[in-house]
Amino acid sequence: MIDIKVPTVGESISEVTLLKWTKNNGDYVERDEVIAELESEKATFEVNAEQAGVLKTGAQEGDTLKIGDILASIDETAPKPEGKAVPASNGAAEKKAEAPKAEARASSAAPVTAVSNDIKATPVAAAIIADKKVDPKSVTPSGFQGKIVKDDVLAALANPGKVTGGRALFSREERREKMSQLRKTISRRLVEAKNTTAMLTTFNEVDMSAIMAIRGRYKDKFKEGHGVGLGFMSFFTKACCIALNEWPAVNAYIDGDALVYHDYCDISIAVSTPRGLTVPVIRNAESLSMAEIEKKVIELANKAKDNKLTMDELQGGTFTITNGGVFGSLMSTPIINIPQSAILGMHKIQERPMAINGQVVIKPMMYLALSYDHRIIDGRESVSFLVRVKELLENPELLLFGKDPVKALLEL
Repeated sequence: MIDIKVPTVGESISEVTLLKWTKNNGDYVERDEVIAELESEKATFEVNAEQAGVLKTGAQEGDTLKIGDILASIDETAPKPEGKAVPASNGAAEKKAEAPKAEARASSAAPVTAVSNDIKATPVAAAIIADKKVDPKSVTPSGFQGKIVKDDVLAALANPGKVTGGRALFSREERREKMSQLRKTISRRLVEAKNTTAMLTTFNEVDMSAIMAIRGRYKDKFKEGHGVGLGFMSFFTKACCIALNEWPAVNAYIDGDALVYHDYCDISIAVSTPRGLTVPVIRNAESLSMAEIEKKVIELANKAKDNKLTMDELQGGTFTITNGGVFGSLMSTPIINIPQSAILGMHKIQERPMAINGQVVIKPMMYLALSYDHRIIDGRESVSFLVRVKELLENPELLLFGKDPVKALLEL
């Protein structure tokens, strides 16, 4: 019998949460096959089987485990069964033993629940959702971490027209869920940022006409040539890198009695996932092309949603960009991602009447917000930084090397 222990995942991490078993108690697993997913205060990671054999689980989903605790054991002396793995002793195994028709429904349900990370359901619940064509959004989940279980779907089917938003009319039910390690970390860091920095926010607005025109004209050729779409993030990242180089205090942080400046731009991008906010880092963004930035953004966003980010991809960062506009936010005051000193908030693009040369013109406008630590960044620097970002975005040709081509030619 081989014990599988909770591995060490970081110097400062002493406990993790068991998110889910990817293999069931009694299953025969192969060596290096993923058996469970654990969540630390910084990231989610997988645990692999050290040897082939029959799995015996030693903890329940949702349990908090210490580093070094026994997670499971594997009986490597057990013979490998012919055909499929040893049936599991839970609902998933019972479903496999049902009639072929039920099996077909379950398999057809998989794509339904896999379309979005926001929709989580047990295999049986997923099968009923697919078979009865139930809108998952109309079902109130009661399982661990918002998972839809069989009874949730049956309750929705039994009360057609008597629920609103998945809840019974005049319902006064409440539920208590254990806070995840990631949510605990988010909570602690946000409060720490508010309590330990002299945070202030300055605003501006940018006319997105030029960038939208470029995207409209070149998006097809860009995707054909680079295999990735031309989004807004590459423009904002490039603009921020140029502005950070010109206003280095925005790209620095306080370390005790010292100021640490960076001659590079490691841009953190805020990514919302079903389990909470993560902030992976684009290393040396100032040295990347537009296509390389777009590819990196997609790579990190997909890893975040699939809980595949490594510790290295989450650590560091000298400046953060967050885009609340994807959720419809028109204006906000983002909170600094400590120990960084500033964060740029992007928002929704909305057509507004603007006065240009004495005439009212409709323009696609976006509000920008820069939250910064006033201990290291003065008002002049913060406002000038944001004005520079605005200038670069409204004149995208400046992103090539930060200067107007004619002025560069004339050495002005």
